[in-house]
Amino acid sequence: MLTYPQAILLGLLQGITELFPVSSLGHTVILPALLGWNDVVAAQSAAESYWLAFLVGLHVATALALLVYYRATWARLLAAGLRTLRTRSVDTPDERLVWLLAVATVPAGLAGLLAEHALRVLFARPLAASLFLVANGLLLLAGDWARRRGVARRAVATHARTTGGDRRLDTLQFREALAVGVAQVLALLPGISRSGVTMVAGLVRGLDHEDAARFSFLLATPVILAAGLYKVPDLLGPNGDGVRLQVLAGSIAAAVGAYLSVRFLERWFRTNTLLPFAVYSLVAGSVLALRFGLGG
Repeated sequence: MLTYPQAILLGLLQGITELFPVSSLGHTVILPALLGWNDVVAAQSAAESYWLAFLVGLHVATALALLVYYRATWARLLAAGLRTLRTRSVDTPDERLVWLLAVATVPAGLAGLLAEHALRVLFARPLAASLFLVANGLLLLAGDWARRRGVARRAVATHARTTGGDRRLDTLQFREALAVGVAQVLALLPGISRSGVTMVAGLVRGLDHEDAARFSFLLATPVILAAGLYKVPDLLGPNGDGVRLQVLAGSIAAAVGAYLSVRFLERWFRTNTLLPFAVYSLVAGSVLALRFGLGG
């Protein structure tokens, strides 16, 4: 059964890695296997177990932390969304952004409903998570490469000596927002980061790292919250029996980790890139793949 130290450590890990582009799902699959938490490992790949109830708490707590951090932004976006319903027009950046987020939420939401449970059970193995972590590193490298190539191309086209000319977030087309949402589906695989693939999709469409990260974090809020609330019956039903207090402890840790992470990463991506996270994913994923591959 899940212990309090396990719940707190896994909750903190999930809260941090949900926003850092290194995959929360992958790390919560890998860590118990590394530490020999065999009961947790077995629960992760079971069709029904207390792990489902635990994930509900972690997801809801992470989403609530994001809501608190972006409370002013979400209040503004909610007002903008209601205004567009009343006027039947989209006239301001906030009005456009709220509908871009709505469009991008649909693919991940549908995929989660249809395939999340099956993929979680199928790939909840440390070797699979390690290999997908390597793939995550390659995706992050590709995103940074596309960003640099796009900046260079724009600079040549305008004969500029600077790296300006980035797209504003609210200039994304709705079909581009949909493509960003489709990219999120990859995060159903343990080891592929939701925030990472969303950022890469934004970089490919011409956003800078700061706006790509902001769109990713805003988009994560409804997706993660909906996933958690949809599965509340798992927490309230038999799967939650005997672990609800542990879920509460882990959820508090997840909320704290998520809040501190988004605060740090918003500053980081103003001047930095995905490169350190790509290197970490490649190195850690390769080492762990050898560890779990050789170890059977």
